[in-house]
Amino acid sequence: MVRFSVVSTWGETRISGLRALGMLAMVISCGAPLGGCSFAIPSLVESAETTGSITPSFTSPLSPELGPEDWRRAKAALGVALDPQGNGSSVSWDNPDTGLKGTFVPVGTPFVQSDEVCRAFVATMTRAAEASSSLQGTACRHSPDEWNIHGVKPWRKPA
Repeated sequence: MVRFSVVSTWGETRISGLRALGMLAMVISCGAPLGGCSFAIPSLVESAETTGSITPSFTSPLSPELGPEDWRRAKAALGVALDPQGNGSSVSWDNPDTGLKGTFVPVGTPFVQSDEVCRAFVATMTRAAEASSSLQGTACRHSPDEWNIHGVKPWRKPA
């Protein structure tokens, strides 16, 4: 015959024997079947159409005026102009489809910041038959083919 007893010492209750075994069996028998269960609650609102994720609109890190193709062309010119092994001369780009064109001029020598090679630049952009605008900023080489631009602001001619 198996006995069980409840022992109480200083406000502490311990359960032993078959009762503890029975409680463990009950927890396992209730928990195991529910462990892998899930169910869906049907919606009370009828959905006329299923939508997908929204593709974010493109924004160039240089200027919101540049569309995806403009930025692709400008980014290639930026990489050539800022190349630390290059000669430091200006590099131009253009997109005849949109009428935008521009030039990147490296400013100063390359420097290291946060383990990346960085270089300041001045960018000039012109839309056909409009006045040009100039921006200054810094770009850091994230990988051999990718420069991250930051600190872009309107360029002010030194006094």
